[in-house]
Amino acid sequence: MNLHAPKGIDVENWFIECYRKYKGHPLKILIGLYKGNYNKFFLAVLFFFIKHAPVWVLPIVTANIINDITSGSPETVQNIIIQAIIMVALVVLNVPMNYLYTRYKSLATRYAETGLRKALVRKLQQLSISYHKETQSGRLQSKIMRDVEAVETLSTQMFLSILNIALNIGVALFVTISKSLIVFLFFLLTTPLAAATMVFFRNIMKKRNTEFRKEMEETSARVMEMVELIPVTRAHALEEEEVTKMSGQLFAVAEKGYKLDVIQALFGSVGWAIFQVFQVVCLGFTGFLALKGSVGPGDITLYQSYFATIVSQVSSLMSLIPVIAKGVESVNSIGEVLLEEDIECNDGKEALKSVEGEFDFKNVRFAYNNTDKPVLHELNLHVDKGQTIALVGESGAGKSTILNLVIGFNFATDGVVTIDGHDMRDIDLRSYRKHLAVVPQTSILFSGTIRDNITYGIDDFDEESLNKVVDAANLRDLIDSLPDGLDTVVGEHGGKLSGGQRQRVSIARALMRNPEVIVLDEATSALDSISEKLIQEALNNLTKDRTTFIVAHRLSTIKGADRIAVIADGHCVEYGTYDELMELKGEFYQMKSIQS
Repeated sequence: MNLHAPKGIDVENWFIECYRKYKGHPLKILIGLYKGNYNKFFLAVLFFFIKHAPVWVLPIVTANIINDITSGSPETVQNIIIQAIIMVALVVLNVPMNYLYTRYKSLATRYAETGLRKALVRKLQQLSISYHKETQSGRLQSKIMRDVEAVETLSTQMFLSILNIALNIGVALFVTISKSLIVFLFFLLTTPLAAATMVFFRNIMKKRNTEFRKEMEETSARVMEMVELIPVTRAHALEEEEVTKMSGQLFAVAEKGYKLDVIQALFGSVGWAIFQVFQVVCLGFTGFLALKGSVGPGDITLYQSYFATIVSQVSSLMSLIPVIAKGVESVNSIGEVLLEEDIECNDGKEALKSVEGEFDFKNVRFAYNNTDKPVLHELNLHVDKGQTIALVGESGAGKSTILNLVIGFNFATDGVVTIDGHDMRDIDLRSYRKHLAVVPQTSILFSGTIRDNITYGIDDFDEESLNKVVDAANLRDLIDSLPDGLDTVVGEHGGKLSGGQRQRVSIARALMRNPEVIVLDEATSALDSISEKLIQEALNNLTKDRTTFIVAHRLSTIKGADRIAVIADGHCVEYGTYDELMELKGEFYQMKSIQS
């Protein structure tokens, strides 16, 4: 057996379409998630019913045996043997039925669980960079892990446990009405109270679950942030402040969890007490009927068992309400991501077969969605193929925004940005980015080896080309000094390497892609002079004959740039070579004088 999607079904897209089609209807969404696996769920339900048959068959067998014994019939022994054989057969049959039930249930639920996580992962890759900047990563992690698990649990409870409860109650009521109408009516009198209790607590539980889920997501995000910032916290002796801050968050979770626990405890104890009282009443009522001769002695046991079954099943149904409420909330929580429309859409756009690297910014204006204040105003720039342009200016001037326009993370609000004459809005950005490499200010390395990081996303490479890249990125001395060389594990986020070493690995990764366009975002900032020298040499190898955009604070590092654009308040106020701008004695000259 396998967990792959059924033929003809694109799992990830179907799950997203399922959410879109049944928006606002969690039950329909839940059913839709099992498209292509209904047969497995049907078999799981069938085997589940068979394995639970003793629950409603045993009371009948027990009642028949007692009635046979009290009747004094000559066939009593034979009847008892037959009843015992039936019961033993059902008990023995429970073993293979439980195996088959678990097998088919697991195949169906694990398929949906894995498919949901894959759909979320794909959606996260499609969502805009703006969305990711505004959404805490801990919340997204919670949706992928915690919420999907809750949906899987909901599936089991909804489709199996509730069906089993319905079957047991249905059989108990059917057998009861066939033997005694008055006992059946007595049973019916107990259900309105259970239903009223169930509805009352369901509404309370829904609110409490939502509050607790959001608080857990917030805490998950804060914990992740705290762990990532431990070096900074430690360096500034702010451990106690961070503990105090986290304590407040943890107490907020505890408060929400406490309210949830109290409601759940009250819910369970009230339900249990109510039904225990009715069970005692049932025993007295059926005992009275037996004294009157309306029912047989064995029927007292039958009705008592069935009443206990109804009590336990309704009680189980009531206890499932928190689980169902939590699962429904998780279904909706996942939908918040899958239905998010802030995505980067490339479908139907022109795919670039090659990139030369010529850029034009024509009257470009840019403002973020949540503000009317433009970051860029009427920006005009032309960058020829293979040319290096450096962007300098104060923080917040708009330099990083220009880089984001080059990468395609954002589009111009007004005006147009073109690559080789193609409007960035009209091209498949995935095809363009295959010819692009980015080296950020803070090197981003993945868990794994140095080799894995350098060759990330590249399948067809040989050792010779890899070694050339290592040399060009000034990594040879580092690689040779490590016992495992290229196969050295870098640790989480490259924590086992220094900042300069991580940066050179990032440059090697960019070189390995052999791009036509390079984006360098302050790639040499905050480094010592030796590391800066090694990285600058590596960058010179990287940018040779490639269109390059550089953001730099150290103006000495951009002396060799073909053009320098001075950005101030979203405008390009000066543009030219290093020497031209120095002769101009304007903004650039003043910045250079301050650094000197």
